[in-house]
This record gives sequence, structure tokens and C-alpha cells, in this order.
Amino acid sequence: MSSWRPYNHSLLPAFYERFEERWGKDTAPFLDPEVLEQPMPRSQWINVDTGAAVAVVPMWADDSEQRSFGVFYLPPHGDIWIMHPGPTQYVEPKSGIDRERVTLRNQAFTKAVRHAEEMIFGPQR
Repeated sequence: MSSWRPYNHSLLPAFYERFEERWGKDTAPFLDPEVLEQPMPRSQWINVDTGAAVAVVPMWADDSEQRSFGVFYLPPHGDIWIMHPGPTQYVEPKSGIDRERVTLRNQAFTKAVRHAEEMIFGPQR
């Protein structure tokens, strides 16, 4: 049985700490859009044996409509790695609910989660 478990709580503080250690102070808030009152999908797993963690989080760009999902890996001791699931870009609607754009966002999120799960659990059949 795998020692990886879903972590369905707020973003692990270690993601903020290591992100800002690597890329500078105040660079991490985009990792958790709920802080900015913008709820978005997010998935996290933690390895209960080693303390390693993986998170799929929305990534903001300078253009407020261009978004993507990133997969971040925290090794047990220090550092943060960006895993590359391939393009996961989608266009965020400026206002109102646009079904097509929400579908694109959900597809991008699903692709990033699938990539994270393959990294954690190996190829799924």
C-alpha cells in the first residue's frame, strides 16, 4: 500500500516557505487564490512516511485572464521542484459564468492532477 495520502486542507505552509526561499519574498500568494477570495480547484498529497508532498495549484500570470495549473513537488528535506505536465493553460472569464471556459479550466486541472498522480503512484491503467 502506498504511503501517499490526499491532503484536503489549506495549502501546506511548506509550499509557501520553500517557494519564497527559492523565488523571493512575497512571490508565493498566487499558490493559494483563496487567500485573494478566488476559490479555485487544488489537490495535495503528502507522503506520511517521508514527509514529501505534491500539490496541483492554479498559477497566475500577469494577464488576469491567462491561467494555468502547476504541479509542485516538495522533497522531504528542502527545495521545491516544478513538475511539467505539459500545457494546462485556460482562459479565466472576466465576469459571469462561461460554461466553455469553466470546462477548459476543469480539463486543465484534470490533466495536471493526472500528471501528479502518475508521478506519485506510477502509470494508472
